[in-house]
Amino acid sequence: MLAQLREVLSYRNTWLLLAIPGALSGILLTFAGLWGVPFLESQYGFTPRGAALVTSGMLVTWSLSTLAYGPLSQRIGRRKPLYFGGIAVAMALWSVVVFRPGLPRPVLLALLAGIAIAAGAFVLTFAFAKESVPARLGGTISGAANMGVMLGGMFMQPLVGWALDRQWGGQTAGGARVYDFAAYQWGFSLMLAWGAAAIVLLAFTRETYCRQAR
Repeated sequence: MLAQLREVLSYRNTWLLLAIPGALSGILLTFAGLWGVPFLESQYGFTPRGAALVTSGMLVTWSLSTLAYGPLSQRIGRRKPLYFGGIAVAMALWSVVVFRPGLPRPVLLALLAGIAIAAGAFVLTFAFAKESVPARLGGTISGAANMGVMLGGMFMQPLVGWALDRQWGGQTAGGARVYDFAAYQWGFSLMLAWGAAAIVLLAFTRETYCRQAR
């Protein structure tokens, strides 16, 4: 097992695909999974139930959107273009949410839905990774790729919380801290930084052209 792990780690794509998918999963797991509800309540006046419905809807949309990326990637015979497009679109839409306060609700909801759809490109990580190594290492590389996806939420959730606390103005409601829009900008901008890094790293991956490495 250790020999297989060492061999998997000897491939450049393994390391790159550990870092890249967190840019997409980080938005959904951090916003929809944790910080989206207080953000929507405090900045856009959503009820707790309404905010939870929005964030849950994002997660459902994210899951369903992944169904389209695999077949489309197979059709064009490449992994990188769709992956790049997903990151670029997700970060462009996310930047509007982060830097434009007071968006009309329909616009905000459309942006969040678009982010969820674009972020579905993360699913290409698994096919991309498996094709980057010999087939006999498929299980090991799949585990590594899955770990890369999970890193998004694992790192971003506490990092956003740290940034929010650094910018906290002292307001509380019901014993809980309340953050202003500027604080959320600081926290949510961390995900834009990861997205920019992911685009650069993706350029260094080796395209598999949907064919298994030998």
